Amino acid sequence: MNIQFAEGILIPFLGTGLGAAMVFFLKKQISGKVQKALTGFAAGVMVAASFWSLLQPALEGSSEMGTMAFLPAAVGFLVGVGFLLGLDVLTPHMHMDKQYEGPRSGYKKTTKLILAVTIHNVPEGMAVGVVYAGLRSGSAGITAAGALTLALGIAIQNIPEGAIVSMPLLAEGMPRRKTFWLGVLSGAVEPVAAVITMLAAGLVTPVMPYFLAFAAGAMMYVVVEELIPEMSEGKHSNIGTIAFSLGFVLMMILDVALG
Repeated sequence: MNIQFAEGILIPFLGTGLGAAMVFFLKKQISGKVQKALTGFAAGVMVAASFWSLLQPALEGSSEMGTMAFLPAAVGFLVGVGFLLGLDVLTPHMHMDKQYEGPRSGYKKTTKLILAVTIHNVPEGMAVGVVYAGLRSGSAGITAAGALTLALGIAIQNIPEGAIVSMPLLAEGMPRRKTFWLGVLSGAVEPVAAVITMLAAGLVTPVMPYFLAFAAGAMMYVVVEELIPEMSEGKHSNIGTIAFSLGFVLMMILDVALG
């Protein structure tokens, strides 16, 4: 793995670390308005990244199939949604819109919260891995700038995500340094998932469009199941909607301008 791939895989992880570092600069709890803005922004970035950085290259990579060019993207997308659905059902965790409630079953509240964010980071790591696998293979219509754009976009949305996992732990009375490291560790699954996906995708280059669409489906599941309900529930839902629009437009600009 050369420096280019290593940088692309680690950039999103650094975004999570920056978000977790907010515990050293903010009060012990994020206000409801700020949390809606952070969640909406992250959702907007992920939706734009799912299309321009993943689904569009998947469709372009299947163009030789003519009128059936949609098939790999459609199948991969649905399988990605199904994969996250299964992971969501089988793994005991707290949904992000329930993070301030008490513990359920025998698991600690903090453990469930960390599991929730860790699950969300899996498809993001997979997305980065499959895009860089496509770049390495040279067969998926992906440019180095496009791959870097996706990594930067996910890093940007990881900043509020790192804060969302760390700040509630701080509010529960956990020391700042410990909440920071737990926030950082919640994003450690991203580079691991990226490397595994890149290695697996690199072995099956002919079905790269399926892998790209799979990552898009997994990311969209997180957006629809977790982020959108969180940003639109209760008062001040318009804040989340505005932040969603800003995140979407920012990622679109990055992808079109750099990709």
